Amino acid sequence: MSISYLESAKRQFNMYKQLAEKAMAQIDDSELNWQANEDSNSIVMIVKHMWGNMLSRWTDFLTTDGEKEWRKRDAEFENEELGRAGMMKKWDEGWQCLFNALDSITDADLEKIIYIRNDGHTILEAINRQIAHYSYHVGQIVYISKLRDKNEWNSLSIPRNKSNDYNAVKFAQDKQKRNFMDDLNDKK
Repeated sequence: MSISYLESAKRQFNMYKQLAEKAMAQIDDSELNWQANEDSNSIVMIVKHMWGNMLSRWTDFLTTDGEKEWRKRDAEFENEELGRAGMMKKWDEGWQCLFNALDSITDADLEKIIYIRNDGHTILEAINRQIAHYSYHVGQIVYISKLRDKNEWNSLSIPRNKSNDYNAVKFAQDKQKRNFMDDLNDKK
């Protein structure tokens, strides 16, 4: 049984979504708007940017340019007090838009051309572009969360100085096909 590119992409998007959520869950609400300096982004800013990008890129993506006229990108980088619930509402809305769009196509559609800022991309290229973009911002969310965590940080990957322990467990198992979602859940 083979996995389709779209199923693989959905897994990747889900993995990054969950990674950011696990990081954000480790910090107090008071840390969501923290900025290292005025040129840095807070977690709220990053979430607002990802939300704006997702809505713009994935709404009617087959028939309209991915940079919508109604998008206010510069406003995404204004720090505002949304609270965790307001921030998570935007987060979930953006991801839902993305997954709805991906669910509307098949692997046979991947060579179709769509436009982002008037530049043509195959759907496959556009998906890869967004995986890279969102993983970049998820890394920022994880880093900020780790910096601002006031408790003991619960590692989202192999904890420092635990590589040998992790490898011993992995190599004691039979070879198996990797499942990113299981890997992420193993790190709970």
